[in-house]
Amino acid sequence: MGERTVLLLLVCALSLHATTFYVTVSGLGGEPDYEQRFGMWAKDIDKTLKASPDSKVETLVDGTRAQVREALERVAKEAKPQDAVVVMLIGHGTFDGYDYKINLAGPDLSASELAGMLDHVPATRQLVVNMTSASGGSIEFLRRPGRVVITATKTGSEKNATVFARYWVEALRDAAADTDKNEVISALEAYRYADKKTAAYYESQNRLATEHAVLEDTGKGEPVRAPSPENGEGLLAATFPLIRLGAAAAAAKDPAKLQLLAKKDDLEQQIDKLKYEKAAIPPEEYKKQLAALLLELARTQEELDK
Repeated sequence: MGERTVLLLLVCALSLHATTFYVTVSGLGGEPDYEQRFGMWAKDIDKTLKASPDSKVETLVDGTRAQVREALERVAKEAKPQDAVVVMLIGHGTFDGYDYKINLAGPDLSASELAGMLDHVPATRQLVVNMTSASGGSIEFLRRPGRVVITATKTGSEKNATVFARYWVEALRDAAADTDKNEVISALEAYRYADKKTAAYYESQNRLATEHAVLEDTGKGEPVRAPSPENGEGLLAATFPLIRLGAAAAAAKDPAKLQLLAKKDDLEQQIDKLKYEKAAIPPEEYKKQLAALLLELARTQEELDK
C-alpha cells in the first residue's frame, strides 16, 4: 500500500466528529478600491462560514502578522488530529525570487513563516487558499503531505491584482459549485468553479489573463492547472469538505445523524480514491468495487433522508 493511499485512509478514518477551523485574512489594498474589495470578500466568507455547523471561524480584516500568528496559535492549542484547518489569504502579495509575502499592516507575512505556523497545528487535514497576486511563489514553502495548497497565480511572477478571490467567495455559496450534487462543496469543486469563472472574466473583458490558478495536494509534486488522476493531483482536495449545503448542512446539526453523515463522507472519499486508482485495477474488479460503494452510498443517503 502506497504512502498516499495510507494517508488518505487515515484522513477518512479521522474525519468522524471533526471540527474545521477557518482563518481568513485580508491584507493591505494600497488604495481605497482594493481596501474595500479585499475587506468585503473576507466579510462575505465570514458570513457564509458562520452559518455552517461544526466550524470555528476567525476573520482578520486588515490583519497583521501578529494577529495571524495569534489566531493560528489558538487553533494549534484547540485542534485535534481529526480536525481540519483552512487558511484563506486575500490581498496583494510579492515575490522577490526567494520568498513570497502577503502585504499586511506592519511587517509582511512570508510563506515560510506561515508554513512554520501551520506545521505546529495538529490538524491532519489542512488547506491553504492563497488568492493574492504573486501567490504562486508561496507553493514551494507551503506544500506538505496532508496539505492542499491552492494559489490564484501559477508563479510568483504573475504580479497583477487578482480576481480569483471574488469567484472563490461565490463558490462557497453557489450550489452550482457542487458538481457531484452531494450537497458538499469540496476544495476541488470550489477551485474548479473559481478558476472557470476567473477565465470567463478575462474573456468577457477581452483581456489577456494575468492570473492562472493552480493546485498542489501531494506535498511533493508540481502544482497543476487541471488536477486529475492522470497527473496525480486533486485527490485530497476532492475529499476535503469545505462547506455543506441544504439537507447535508441540516444533518450536520442533528446529533442523531452525525454517524450517518460521517459514513456518507467516508463512502464518497472511497469512491474518489477508487477513481484515482482506476488505471491500476482490472476493469471488472473496478466495476465491482464501484458498484458496491455506490449501492452502500445510496442506502446511507436513504437513511439520512428519513
